[in-house]
Amino acid sequence: MKFTHADPNDIPTLTSLLNRSYRGDSSRAGWTTEADLLSGKRIDEAGLTQLLNDPDSLILIARSNETILATIHAHREADTVHFGLFAVEPTMQAQGIGKALLAYAESEAHKQWGINTAVMEVITHRSELIAYYERRGYVRTGEMIPFPESDLWDRQVDALELAVMHKRLDTISSNS
Repeated sequence: MKFTHADPNDIPTLTSLLNRSYRGDSSRAGWTTEADLLSGKRIDEAGLTQLLNDPDSLILIARSNETILATIHAHREADTVHFGLFAVEPTMQAQGIGKALLAYAESEAHKQWGINTAVMEVITHRSELIAYYERRGYVRTGEMIPFPESDLWDRQVDALELAVMHKRLDTISSNS
C-alpha cells in the first residue's frame, strides 16, 4: 500500500468512494455506514475540488497498485488539524487500511504544518466509530456541535450532533 497526496485527476474516483462509503446500500458492505442516519451524497466533485485547491488542506489517499482504497481530508485551522472525509472502500474495511492511513495523515499534518493537535468531529449516534478513534488515542472533549445542513443530504433521524475529539500529535515519532 502506498500513501500519496490526491491530485485533480483523483477527484471523480474519490467522490465516488466517499459517497458509496458513507451513504446508500453500498455503504452497508462496511461497518462505517451512515445510511440509517442520512440519505443523499456526502460530497460532490465541486466540493472536493474546492478542498483540494485550499492551501490549508491536504487530501491524502491510500493506493494499492493504481486502485484508491481509502482517503482522508486534513484541514489546518490555526494550531490544529481537523480530519474528516475519512473513508475506506466498504468491502475492504476492517483490514487495517484506515488505521494506517490515519497514522500517515497525523504524521503528514505534524511534519507539514508543525501541528500538535488533531481534531475529529464524529456523529454521536456512531458509538462504534467513536470507540475506533478512542483506540487510536482520540479523547472526547465533551463539546458537542450541531450537525451541518446541506443541500446534498437529508437527515433520516432527528437530533444529529457531532462529538468533538482531540489527540496530541507531538508524541508522533519523526520516523512515522
